[in-house]
Amino acid sequence: MSNASALSSPLSEDEVLRIRNDFPLLATELNGHPLVYLDSGATSQNPLSVMEAEQEYYEQRNAAVHRGAHTLAVAATESYESARSTVASFIGANAEEIVFTSNATEALNLVAYSLSNASLGRGGDAARPYALGPGDSIVVTELEHHANLVPWQELAARTGAEIRYIPTDDDGALLLERAAAVVDGSTKVLAFTHVSNVLGTLTPVAELVGLARAAGALTVLDACQSVPHLPVDVGALDVDFMVFSGHKMLGPTGIGVLYGRSDHLSALPPFLTGGSMITTVTMEGSDYLPPPARFEAGTQRISQAIALESAVNYLAETGMGRIAERGSALGERLVGGLESIDGVRVLGPGTGSERIGLAAFDVDGVHAHDVGQFLNARGIAARVGHHCAQPLHRRLGLTASTRASTYLYTTMEEIDAFLAAVAEVRSYFGVVR
Repeated sequence: MSNASALSSPLSEDEVLRIRNDFPLLATELNGHPLVYLDSGATSQNPLSVMEAEQEYYEQRNAAVHRGAHTLAVAATESYESARSTVASFIGANAEEIVFTSNATEALNLVAYSLSNASLGRGGDAARPYALGPGDSIVVTELEHHANLVPWQELAARTGAEIRYIPTDDDGALLLERAAAVVDGSTKVLAFTHVSNVLGTLTPVAELVGLARAAGALTVLDACQSVPHLPVDVGALDVDFMVFSGHKMLGPTGIGVLYGRSDHLSALPPFLTGGSMITTVTMEGSDYLPPPARFEAGTQRISQAIALESAVNYLAETGMGRIAERGSALGERLVGGLESIDGVRVLGPGTGSERIGLAAFDVDGVHAHDVGQFLNARGIAARVGHHCAQPLHRRLGLTASTRASTYLYTTMEEIDAFLAAVAEVRSYFGVVR
Protein backbone atom coordinates (compact mmCIF):
# COMPACT_ATOMS: atom_id res chain seq x y z
CA MET A 1 0.00 0.00 0.00
CA SER A 2 1.35 3.44 -0.89
CA ASN A 3 1.96 6.00 1.84
CA ALA A 4 -0.86 8.19 0.46
CA SER A 5 -3.26 5.25 0.48
CA ALA A 6 -2.23 4.30 4.01
CA LEU A 7 -2.90 7.82 5.28
CA SER A 8 -6.39 7.81 3.75
CA SER A 9 -7.40 4.38 5.05
CA PRO A 10 -9.05 3.92 8.46
CA LEU A 11 -6.80 3.30 11.44
CA SER A 12 -7.53 -0.39 11.95
CA GLU A 13 -7.51 -2.33 15.19
CA ASP A 14 -4.49 -4.31 13.97
CA GLU A 15 -2.61 -1.10 13.27
CA VAL A 16 -3.48 0.22 16.72
CA LEU A 17 -1.98 -2.95 18.21
CA ARG A 18 1.21 -2.32 16.24
CA ILE A 19 1.26 1.31 17.35
CA ARG A 20 1.06 0.19 20.97
CA ASN A 21 4.44 -1.52 20.60
CA ASP A 22 5.97 1.96 20.36
CA PHE A 23 4.71 2.86 23.85
CA PRO A 24 6.55 0.89 26.58
CA LEU A 25 4.34 2.00 29.45
CA LEU A 26 1.22 0.55 27.83
CA ALA A 27 2.66 -2.96 28.23
CA THR A 28 2.81 -2.67 32.03
CA GLU A 29 0.34 -3.75 34.70
CA LEU A 30 -1.63 -1.73 37.23
CA ASN A 31 -2.73 -3.45 40.44
CA GLY A 32 -2.22 -6.87 38.89
CA HIS A 33 -4.22 -6.08 35.74
CA PRO A 34 -3.07 -5.08 32.25
CA LEU A 35 -2.98 -1.29 32.23
CA VAL A 36 -5.94 0.38 30.53
CA TYR A 37 -4.80 3.98 30.15
CA LEU A 38 -7.78 6.29 29.69
CA ASP A 39 -6.28 9.58 30.86
CA SER A 40 -4.66 10.85 27.68
CA GLY A 41 -6.72 14.04 27.91
CA ALA A 42 -4.57 14.94 30.91
CA THR A 43 -1.24 13.55 29.67
CA SER A 44 -0.60 11.24 26.75
CA GLN A 45 2.01 8.52 26.72
CA ASN A 46 5.31 8.89 24.83
CA PRO A 47 6.52 6.66 22.00
CA LEU A 48 10.11 5.47 22.11
CA SER A 49 11.03 7.78 19.23
CA VAL A 50 10.14 10.85 21.31
CA MET A 51 12.18 9.69 24.31
CA GLU A 52 15.10 8.80 22.05
CA ALA A 53 15.00 12.20 20.33
CA GLU A 54 15.44 14.01 23.62
CA GLN A 55 18.16 11.62 24.77
CA GLU A 56 20.00 11.91 21.45
CA TYR A 57 20.07 15.70 21.79
CA TYR A 58 21.70 15.47 25.22
CA GLU A 59 24.17 12.86 24.00
CA GLN A 60 25.28 14.66 20.84
CA ARG A 61 24.29 18.35 20.68
CA ASN A 62 23.72 19.64 24.22
CA ALA A 63 24.52 23.36 24.12
CA ALA A 64 22.88 26.75 24.53
CA VAL A 65 20.98 27.95 21.47
CA HIS A 66 21.29 31.41 19.87
CA ARG A 67 24.30 32.11 22.09
CA GLY A 68 27.45 30.57 20.65
CA ALA A 69 29.38 30.14 17.40
CA HIS A 70 30.98 26.80 18.27
CA THR A 71 29.89 23.63 16.51
CA LEU A 72 27.69 22.26 19.28
CA ALA A 73 25.88 25.57 19.74
CA VAL A 74 25.21 25.84 16.01
CA ALA A 75 23.91 22.25 15.85
CA ALA A 76 21.68 22.79 18.88
CA THR A 77 20.31 26.03 17.41
CA GLU A 78 19.57 24.33 14.09
CA SER A 79 17.72 21.52 15.87
CA TYR A 80 15.73 23.95 17.98
CA GLU A 81 14.68 26.04 15.00
CA SER A 82 13.90 22.89 13.01
CA ALA A 83 11.45 21.99 15.76
CA ARG A 84 9.82 25.40 15.45
CA SER A 85 9.43 24.99 11.69
CA THR A 86 7.99 21.48 12.05
CA VAL A 87 5.43 22.56 14.64
CA ALA A 88 4.50 25.56 12.50
CA SER A 89 3.90 23.41 9.43
CA PHE A 90 1.82 20.99 11.47
CA ILE A 91 -0.77 23.71 12.17
CA GLY A 92 -0.41 25.68 8.94
CA ALA A 93 1.57 28.57 10.44
CA ASN A 94 4.86 30.31 9.68
CA ALA A 95 7.86 29.61 11.89
CA GLU A 96 8.06 33.20 13.17
CA GLU A 97 4.48 32.84 14.46
CA ILE A 98 5.43 30.03 16.88
CA VAL A 99 6.56 30.80 20.43
CA PHE A 100 7.71 27.97 22.67
CA THR A 101 6.52 28.20 26.27
CA SER A 102 6.57 25.83 29.26
CA ASN A 103 2.94 24.80 28.71
CA ALA A 104 -0.34 26.11 27.33
CA THR A 105 -1.11 27.83 30.62
CA GLU A 106 2.02 29.95 30.30
CA ALA A 107 1.12 30.67 26.68
CA LEU A 108 -2.28 32.03 27.72
CA ASN A 109 -0.70 34.08 30.48
CA LEU A 110 1.83 35.40 27.97
CA VAL A 111 -0.97 36.84 25.85
CA ALA A 112 -2.85 38.21 28.86
CA TYR A 113 0.22 39.85 30.42
CA SER A 114 1.39 41.26 27.10
CA LEU A 115 -2.02 42.93 26.75
CA SER A 116 -1.68 44.11 30.34
CA ASN A 117 1.73 45.64 29.58
CA ALA A 118 0.27 47.32 26.50
CA SER A 119 -2.43 48.74 28.78
CA LEU A 120 0.32 50.24 30.94
CA GLY A 121 1.73 52.05 27.92
CA ARG A 122 4.55 49.60 27.21
CA GLY A 123 5.28 48.87 23.57
CA GLY A 124 4.75 52.39 22.29
CA ASP A 125 2.43 53.37 19.47
CA ALA A 126 2.37 49.86 17.98
CA ALA A 127 0.94 48.38 21.18
CA ARG A 128 -1.56 51.16 21.92
CA PRO A 129 -4.48 49.51 20.02
CA TYR A 130 -4.12 46.47 22.31
CA ALA A 131 -4.62 48.43 25.55
CA LEU A 132 -7.62 47.62 27.76
CA GLY A 133 -9.29 49.77 30.37
CA PRO A 134 -12.61 50.59 32.05
CA GLY A 135 -15.47 50.26 29.59
CA ASP A 136 -13.81 47.39 27.72
CA SER A 137 -14.84 43.75 28.06
CA ILE A 138 -13.12 40.36 27.88
CA VAL A 139 -15.36 37.45 26.91
CA VAL A 140 -14.86 33.77 27.69
CA THR A 141 -17.29 30.83 27.76
CA GLU A 142 -18.76 28.69 30.49
CA LEU A 143 -16.89 25.72 29.01
CA GLU A 144 -13.41 26.96 29.79
CA HIS A 145 -10.56 25.21 31.53
CA HIS A 146 -9.32 27.40 34.37
CA ALA A 147 -6.19 28.17 32.34
CA ASN A 148 -8.37 30.00 29.83
CA LEU A 149 -10.41 31.79 32.49
CA VAL A 150 -8.23 32.85 35.44
CA PRO A 151 -5.63 34.78 33.35
CA TRP A 152 -8.47 36.81 31.81
CA GLN A 153 -10.00 37.46 35.22
CA GLU A 154 -6.62 38.76 36.33
CA LEU A 155 -6.27 40.92 33.20
CA ALA A 156 -9.69 42.41 33.91
CA ALA A 157 -8.67 43.11 37.51
CA ARG A 158 -5.45 44.82 36.42
CA THR A 159 -7.01 46.98 33.70
CA GLY A 160 -10.53 47.70 34.95
CA ALA A 161 -12.08 45.81 32.03
CA GLU A 162 -15.21 43.71 32.56
CA ILE A 163 -15.13 39.92 32.36
CA ARG A 164 -18.15 38.36 30.63
CA TYR A 165 -19.03 34.85 29.53
CA ILE A 166 -21.14 33.02 26.97
CA PRO A 167 -23.35 30.55 28.88
CA THR A 168 -24.19 26.95 28.05
CA ASP A 169 -27.46 25.03 28.04
CA ASP A 170 -28.21 22.02 30.25
CA ASP A 171 -26.17 19.77 27.93
CA GLY A 172 -23.12 22.03 27.90
CA ALA A 173 -23.71 23.44 24.40
CA LEU A 174 -22.92 27.13 23.99
CA LEU A 175 -25.97 29.37 23.72
CA LEU A 176 -24.98 31.17 20.55
CA GLU A 177 -28.17 33.23 20.56
CA ARG A 178 -26.89 34.74 23.82
CA ALA A 179 -23.36 35.21 22.48
CA ALA A 180 -24.38 38.07 20.19
CA ALA A 181 -25.47 40.07 23.23
CA VAL A 182 -22.31 39.26 25.22
CA VAL A 183 -19.81 40.07 22.45
CA ASP A 184 -20.29 43.71 21.47
CA GLY A 185 -18.39 46.85 20.59
CA SER A 186 -16.74 46.94 24.02
CA THR A 187 -15.16 43.50 23.58
CA LYS A 188 -11.40 43.48 23.17
CA VAL A 189 -10.75 39.74 23.63
CA LEU A 190 -12.83 36.62 22.99
CA ALA A 191 -11.10 33.55 24.46
CA PHE A 192 -12.63 30.11 24.02
CA THR A 193 -11.85 26.42 23.78
CA HIS A 194 -11.80 24.48 20.53
CA VAL A 195 -12.76 21.17 22.20
CA SER A 196 -14.16 20.95 25.73
CA ASN A 197 -11.84 19.01 28.01
CA VAL A 198 -14.92 17.83 29.96
CA LEU A 199 -17.43 17.08 27.20
CA GLY A 200 -15.14 16.22 24.29
CA THR A 201 -17.36 18.21 21.93
CA LEU A 202 -16.28 20.85 19.41
CA THR A 203 -17.24 24.48 19.73
CA PRO A 204 -18.54 26.51 16.74
CA VAL A 205 -15.26 28.27 15.95
CA ALA A 206 -16.43 29.97 12.77
CA GLU A 207 -19.46 31.54 14.44
CA LEU A 208 -17.45 32.76 17.42
CA VAL A 209 -14.67 34.16 15.26
CA GLY A 210 -17.31 35.93 13.18
CA LEU A 211 -18.73 37.59 16.29
CA ALA A 212 -15.25 38.68 17.37
CA ARG A 213 -14.39 40.06 13.95
CA ALA A 214 -17.62 42.07 13.86
CA ALA A 215 -16.77 43.53 17.26
CA GLY A 216 -13.11 44.18 16.42
CA ALA A 217 -11.98 41.78 19.18
CA LEU A 218 -8.93 39.53 19.33
CA THR A 219 -9.58 35.78 19.36
CA VAL A 220 -7.63 33.40 21.60
CA LEU A 221 -8.22 29.67 21.02
CA ASP A 222 -7.42 26.98 23.58
CA ALA A 223 -6.53 24.06 21.30
CA CYS A 224 -5.11 21.71 23.93
CA GLN A 225 -7.73 19.05 23.18
CA SER A 226 -7.94 19.63 19.43
CA VAL A 227 -4.39 19.82 18.06
CA PRO A 228 -3.55 16.31 19.39
CA HIS A 229 -6.71 14.77 17.93
CA LEU A 230 -7.83 16.70 14.84
CA PRO A 231 -6.29 18.22 11.72
CA VAL A 232 -5.88 21.89 12.68
CA ASP A 233 -5.09 24.74 10.30
CA VAL A 234 -4.81 28.17 11.92
CA GLY A 235 -5.39 29.88 8.60
CA ALA A 236 -8.72 28.14 8.14
CA LEU A 237 -9.70 28.80 11.77
CA ASP A 238 -8.80 32.50 11.33
CA VAL A 239 -7.92 32.97 15.01
CA ASP A 240 -5.43 35.57 16.24
CA PHE A 241 -3.80 33.39 18.91
CA MET A 242 -3.86 29.67 19.66
CA VAL A 243 -2.24 27.58 22.39
CA PHE A 244 -1.57 23.89 22.94
CA SER A 245 0.64 21.61 25.05
CA GLY A 246 3.24 19.02 24.07
CA HIS A 247 2.41 16.53 26.80
CA LYS A 248 -1.10 15.99 25.42
CA MET A 249 0.18 15.06 21.94
CA LEU A 250 2.82 12.37 22.60
CA GLY A 251 5.45 14.97 23.55
CA PRO A 252 7.22 15.63 26.84
CA THR A 253 6.09 17.83 29.70
CA GLY A 254 7.63 21.28 29.96
CA ILE A 255 6.81 22.46 26.44
CA GLY A 256 3.83 24.43 25.19
CA VAL A 257 3.14 26.38 22.03
CA LEU A 258 1.71 29.80 21.36
CA TYR A 259 0.69 30.60 17.82
CA GLY A 260 0.21 34.31 17.19
CA ARG A 261 -0.39 36.20 14.00
CA SER A 262 2.84 37.93 13.14
CA ASP A 263 1.36 41.43 13.17
CA HIS A 264 0.10 40.92 16.73
CA LEU A 265 3.32 39.39 18.02
CA SER A 266 5.33 42.18 16.43
CA ALA A 267 3.22 44.87 18.11
CA LEU A 268 2.89 43.45 21.61
CA PRO A 269 5.40 44.10 24.38
CA PRO A 270 7.06 41.08 26.05
CA PHE A 271 5.80 39.15 29.05
CA LEU A 272 9.04 37.77 30.53
CA THR A 273 12.28 39.71 30.14
CA GLY A 274 15.98 38.96 30.47
CA GLY A 275 18.56 37.39 28.20
CA SER A 276 18.06 36.12 24.66
CA MET A 277 15.20 38.51 23.85
CA ILE A 278 17.03 41.84 23.58
CA THR A 279 18.99 43.77 20.97
CA THR A 280 20.53 46.52 23.11
CA VAL A 281 20.73 46.94 26.90
CA THR A 282 21.95 50.05 28.70
CA MET A 283 21.67 50.99 32.34
CA GLU A 284 18.73 53.17 31.40
CA GLY A 285 16.66 50.81 29.22
CA SER A 286 16.49 47.98 26.71
CA ASP A 287 15.33 47.26 23.17
CA TYR A 288 13.75 43.95 22.28
CA LEU A 289 14.21 41.48 19.46
CA PRO A 290 11.42 40.74 16.99
CA PRO A 291 9.18 37.76 17.73
CA PRO A 292 9.39 34.91 18.43
CA ALA A 293 12.67 35.61 20.29
CA ARG A 294 11.02 38.56 22.08
CA PHE A 295 8.81 36.10 23.95
CA GLU A 296 11.43 33.44 24.75
CA ALA A 297 13.48 35.00 27.53
CA GLY A 298 16.23 32.98 29.18
CA THR A 299 17.36 29.46 28.39
CA GLN A 300 14.90 27.96 25.94
CA ARG A 301 13.05 24.61 26.20
CA ILE A 302 15.57 23.03 23.86
CA SER A 303 15.36 19.29 24.47
CA GLN A 304 11.59 19.50 24.95
CA ALA A 305 11.13 21.30 21.62
CA ILE A 306 13.22 18.66 19.85
CA ALA A 307 11.18 15.88 21.46
CA LEU A 308 7.97 17.70 20.49
CA GLU A 309 9.16 17.77 16.89
CA SER A 310 9.52 13.98 17.05
CA ALA A 311 5.98 13.70 18.46
CA VAL A 312 4.60 15.91 15.68
CA ASN A 313 6.35 13.77 13.08
CA TYR A 314 4.87 10.61 14.63
CA LEU A 315 1.36 12.07 14.46
CA ALA A 316 1.83 13.37 10.92
CA GLU A 317 3.17 10.01 9.72
CA THR A 318 0.18 8.24 11.27
CA GLY A 319 -2.19 10.77 9.69
CA MET A 320 -4.22 13.31 11.62
CA GLY A 321 -7.34 12.59 9.60
CA ARG A 322 -7.08 8.93 10.56
CA ILE A 323 -6.44 9.81 14.20
CA ALA A 324 -9.52 12.05 14.20
CA GLU A 325 -11.68 9.33 12.65
CA ARG A 326 -10.46 6.78 15.17
CA GLY A 327 -11.05 9.18 18.07
CA SER A 328 -14.58 9.84 16.91
CA ALA A 329 -15.30 6.10 16.81
CA LEU A 330 -13.81 5.60 20.26
CA GLY A 331 -15.87 8.51 21.57
CA GLU A 332 -19.07 7.07 20.15
CA ARG A 333 -18.33 3.70 21.72
CA LEU A 334 -17.61 5.34 25.06
CA VAL A 335 -20.72 7.49 25.08
CA GLY A 336 -23.04 4.83 23.69
CA GLY A 337 -21.80 2.28 26.20
CA LEU A 338 -22.07 4.66 29.15
CA GLU A 339 -25.59 5.72 28.14
CA SER A 340 -26.68 2.08 28.26
CA ILE A 341 -25.64 1.64 31.90
CA ASP A 342 -28.36 2.30 34.49
CA GLY A 343 -27.57 5.14 36.85
CA VAL A 344 -24.88 6.68 34.65
CA ARG A 345 -25.26 10.20 33.27
CA VAL A 346 -23.00 11.24 30.42
CA LEU A 347 -22.12 14.93 30.56
CA GLY A 348 -22.82 16.84 27.39
CA PRO A 349 -24.54 15.77 24.20
CA GLY A 350 -25.09 12.07 23.56
CA THR A 351 -24.11 9.87 20.63
CA GLY A 352 -24.11 11.44 17.20
CA SER A 353 -22.47 14.71 18.26
CA GLU A 354 -19.11 15.65 16.78
CA ARG A 355 -16.52 14.76 19.43
CA ILE A 356 -13.07 13.44 20.16
CA GLY A 357 -12.55 10.18 22.06
CA LEU A 358 -13.40 11.57 25.47
CA ALA A 359 -16.40 11.29 27.80
CA ALA A 360 -17.11 12.49 31.33
CA PHE A 361 -19.89 10.98 33.40
CA ASP A 362 -21.57 10.86 36.79
CA VAL A 363 -22.60 7.66 38.57
CA ASP A 364 -25.75 8.16 40.62
CA GLY A 365 -25.06 7.68 44.31
CA VAL A 366 -21.30 7.20 43.99
CA HIS A 367 -18.73 10.00 44.25
CA ALA A 368 -16.41 10.40 41.28
CA HIS A 369 -13.35 9.74 43.44
CA ASP A 370 -14.79 6.40 44.54
CA VAL A 371 -15.53 5.54 40.92
CA GLY A 372 -11.92 6.33 40.05
CA GLN A 373 -10.56 4.16 42.86
CA PHE A 374 -12.82 1.29 41.80
CA LEU A 375 -11.53 1.54 38.23
CA ASN A 376 -7.93 1.90 39.37
CA ALA A 377 -8.19 -1.36 41.35
CA ARG A 378 -9.05 -3.05 38.06
CA GLY A 379 -6.11 -1.57 36.20
CA ILE A 380 -8.01 1.30 34.58
CA ALA A 381 -6.48 4.78 34.81
CA ALA A 382 -9.16 7.48 34.41
CA ARG A 383 -9.41 11.09 35.59
CA VAL A 384 -11.65 12.20 38.45
CA GLY A 385 -12.48 15.67 39.81
CA HIS A 386 -13.64 18.87 38.17
CA HIS A 387 -10.94 18.66 35.46
CA CYS A 388 -10.00 22.31 36.05
CA ALA A 389 -13.49 23.34 34.92
CA GLN A 390 -15.42 24.16 38.07
CA PRO A 391 -17.86 26.64 36.45
CA LEU A 392 -18.96 24.07 33.87
CA HIS A 393 -19.44 21.37 36.49
CA ARG A 394 -21.41 23.81 38.61
CA ARG A 395 -23.60 24.62 35.58
CA LEU A 396 -24.23 20.90 35.11
CA GLY A 397 -25.15 20.47 38.80
CA LEU A 398 -22.00 18.62 39.85
CA THR A 399 -18.83 19.16 41.82
CA ALA A 400 -16.89 16.35 40.14
CA SER A 401 -17.11 13.72 37.42
CA THR A 402 -15.15 10.77 36.08
CA ARG A 403 -13.52 11.21 32.68
CA ALA A 404 -12.23 8.62 30.25
CA SER A 405 -10.04 9.96 27.44
CA THR A 406 -8.51 7.95 24.63
CA TYR A 407 -5.82 8.35 22.00
CA LEU A 408 -4.48 6.65 18.89
CA TYR A 409 -3.14 3.74 20.98
CA THR A 410 -6.47 2.95 22.69
CA THR A 411 -8.17 -0.30 21.63
CA MET A 412 -11.86 -1.08 21.44
CA GLU A 413 -11.18 -3.97 23.81
CA GLU A 414 -9.98 -1.46 26.41
CA ILE A 415 -13.16 0.57 25.97
CA ASP A 416 -15.24 -2.56 26.53
CA ALA A 417 -13.23 -3.47 29.65
CA PHE A 418 -13.81 0.03 30.98
CA LEU A 419 -17.56 -0.11 30.29
CA ALA A 420 -17.84 -3.51 31.97
CA ALA A 421 -16.14 -2.11 35.07
CA VAL A 422 -18.36 1.00 35.18
CA ALA A 423 -21.42 -1.28 35.01
CA GLU A 424 -20.31 -2.87 38.30
CA VAL A 425 -19.77 0.35 40.25
CA ARG A 426 -23.22 0.91 41.73
CA SER A 427 -23.67 -2.68 42.87
CA TYR A 428 -20.17 -2.71 44.39
CA PHE A 429 -20.98 0.35 46.50
CA GLY A 430 -24.40 -1.00 47.46
CA VAL A 431 -26.39 1.65 45.58
CA VAL A 432 -28.35 -1.09 43.78
CA ARG A 433 -28.65 -4.81 44.46
